[in-house]
Amino acid sequence: MSRPTDSSVDVPASEGGPRRLRRAMEARHLVMIALGGVIGSGLFLSSGYTINQAGPLGAVLAYLLGAFVVWLVMVCLGELAVVYPVSGSIHIYAARTMGPATGFATAWLYWLCWVVALGSEFTASGILMQRWFPTVDVWVWCIVFAGVLFTLNAISARVFGETEFWFALIKVVAIVALIVLGTMAIFGFTPLSSEPHAAVGLSNFVTSDGLLPAGLGGVLITSLAVFYAFSGAELVGVAAGETKDPARNIPRALRSTVLRLLVLFVGSIIVIAALLPYEQAGLSSSPFVDVFEYVGVPYAADIMNFVVITALLSVGNSGLYSCARMLFSLAEEGYAPKAFTRLTRRGIPMIALLVSLAIGLVSLISSVVAAETVYLVLVSIAGFAAVAVWMSIVAAQFFHRRAYVRDGGDPAALAFRTPFYPLVPILAFVLLTASIVAIAFDPNQAPALYFGIPFVGLCYLFFWLRYGRKGITPVRRDEEAPLA
Repeated sequence: MSRPTDSSVDVPASEGGPRRLRRAMEARHLVMIALGGVIGSGLFLSSGYTINQAGPLGAVLAYLLGAFVVWLVMVCLGELAVVYPVSGSIHIYAARTMGPATGFATAWLYWLCWVVALGSEFTASGILMQRWFPTVDVWVWCIVFAGVLFTLNAISARVFGETEFWFALIKVVAIVALIVLGTMAIFGFTPLSSEPHAAVGLSNFVTSDGLLPAGLGGVLITSLAVFYAFSGAELVGVAAGETKDPARNIPRALRSTVLRLLVLFVGSIIVIAALLPYEQAGLSSSPFVDVFEYVGVPYAADIMNFVVITALLSVGNSGLYSCARMLFSLAEEGYAPKAFTRLTRRGIPMIALLVSLAIGLVSLISSVVAAETVYLVLVSIAGFAAVAVWMSIVAAQFFHRRAYVRDGGDPAALAFRTPFYPLVPILAFVLLTASIVAIAFDPNQAPALYFGIPFVGLCYLFFWLRYGRKGITPVRRDEEAPLA
């Protein structure tokens, strides 16, 4: 099996040729895009609730399990992203290895996941802005933030990557500050606080109900939410088509992303669990605010309000980028209107960008006017998609490697190869399937199955009726998209 041609390069304007998405991003951009898509309100606002539900040690174990699953998925993603370095490539993996109908369903699941996220991120940001501007309506901030993210995405891929780098850096700095200052406080050193605190060590991990007050069941149920909290790491694959030297930069970005997520997520959970009694953790405010106030950081609530708004906008920024590239990729394959392949002079799929933002705003409106009907369906499918897309990635790697070897390929010749094949993709698929099955036993998450599975079925049915079982002959990846 030969490696697809890497042809998504700039065509100088002087040559008068049509353009492709530009390879303008480097490994550091990929890492921050992935971190930007992952680190959001789930960590800054909901991590305390996770500790409250599973207990201190249970929450740490759940996040360790989540980080392990992320590693399994990412090493599978690495092999695929280097073989298929095209924009929006997550669904390409499924289409090339499991059939075009599976790729089609994967693409629309992933697109809908991020479109729904856009509406929720705008709304949450607007609500948080009312802390400083209580007289300004939330919808005003939603429009302002939508305009900001559209502008950042519309200029160029490099501008998007650079702004996402700084967005994500703010979040990373806040988490590192929590880990450093919190670790000092665990040992009784709080130089910023006017009130001295005794060393607490890991005493909060030993609760009145033992090390695991909610039992292993609490760990497993919490793991479901943790998997969702880690979703977004796969954005490295979405951005593969706009990355310089994919064979070198994608593996570097994947390794760095997994390591940083492990340190940042697990490290912050250990600190929060050690300093805050788990019975009160995160029930009335962000656990980050509670820890910063504990160690004596001035204006802790205002600082974290700014960080959380930045985190939400960062996730929205990555989400809008992902939506536009997914529509662009679908259109290139022939499964969406060709208008989505039209690029600006800076290589931006503008029509795909505008449509994605517009549907994101419709999702926002439905959260207000149809929260118990339309919006519930959208959110449920999006939640299901987060895990289903990961399942698609690991299954695609399994079938890709098998076909590669069957066709006479030598795995050692791959620029990046998934280790411990086939154990890694099989184990990942089993763990992700278990999390999907476990959703049925959680009344709060069960709608994800009720709406998610039928949505996938409808995607397959539409594809077969519209395009037939074999679909459309794939477009050559060295054909240039028309210039808008």
